[in-house]
Amino acid sequence: MSAQISGGPTRGAVRDRLDRVTDPELDRSIVDLEYVDGIEIDGPRVAVDLTLPTAWCSPAFAWMMAVDARDEVESLPAVEEARIRLHDHMHETEINRGVNDRLPFAEAFPDADGDVAAVRTELDEKARVARQYDAVEALLDAGLDAEAIVDCSPCDLEMTDATDTVDVYVDDRSFAVTVPNDPIERYLEKARETDLVSEPDDLLFRTPEGDPIDPESFDHVHRRGRLAQVNMSSQGGICDGLREAREGRLEGTAND
Repeated sequence: MSAQISGGPTRGAVRDRLDRVTDPELDRSIVDLEYVDGIEIDGPRVAVDLTLPTAWCSPAFAWMMAVDARDEVESLPAVEEARIRLHDHMHETEINRGVNDRLPFAEAFPDADGDVAAVRTELDEKARVARQYDAVEALLDAGLDAEAIVDCSPCDLEMTDATDTVDVYVDDRSFAVTVPNDPIERYLEKARETDLVSEPDDLLFRTPEGDPIDPESFDHVHRRGRLAQVNMSSQGGICDGLREAREGRLEGTAND
């Protein structure tokens, strides 16, 4: 159930912001994953209800999603405060209190082993490698070879009139190939978030360690990207199954 009072944000605008939040382990939107159970709007205040696939989802992962959801919703000009309500999680009390009281993770979980920022960095790098695989696959499908791909930089990319494709120029802009925009844009977004790419002339694609790719090792680097992509896809399939099983159990209980 959602409500809205005049003067606040629209429900669609809130969902659009939440769509930017990803499950850090799966690199998929929490909206697409159906983690968002409800949105309540009371003027400039918004409450978001979240349920993850399992009650034992990593508290660090749950924390990141809750914080990101809060921050994305509060980035809307019409929102003064966003409150996150995580349900059916073994650490929901600590997470809801910590996120809504704006505490650091270490204060909400004083016994935690490790820093949530380090976990986020590791998962962002994994997502970057997986997204690179998809972007490189698009370039290979368009006919580019390893030597051309490893030399690509952001200045070689040019949006076409159709917003769903991008032209990629090679050989000193002597010719270009047209590829779908989505895998390129998604990769470039994560490459910038991880500070791998910041300047127009930076190399677009790197090894998982962030080094330039030697054309002779291109196939090996690309296979490593495939492993990261398959791992995320497999984890996503498991989470989808767990979510469906949980929903089935809840429906069965409600019908008893």
